[in-house]
Amino acid sequence: MPIPGTSKRHRLQENIGAIHISLTRDELANINAALATIKIVGERYPAQIQAATSTK
Repeated sequence: MPIPGTSKRHRLQENIGAIHISLTRDELANINAALATIKIVGERYPAQIQAATSTK
């Protein structure tokens, strides 16, 4: 499966190497806590593109 934005083979190999990484519960908790502090603002797509991609 291609990874969007990856155009160099060595970068793809680096990305695939991530399957060998294990995170502890504490590490995951720290990551989730940090992510929870990020305030998301604005829409993901401009209205015209959102309308074209909406499944509603």
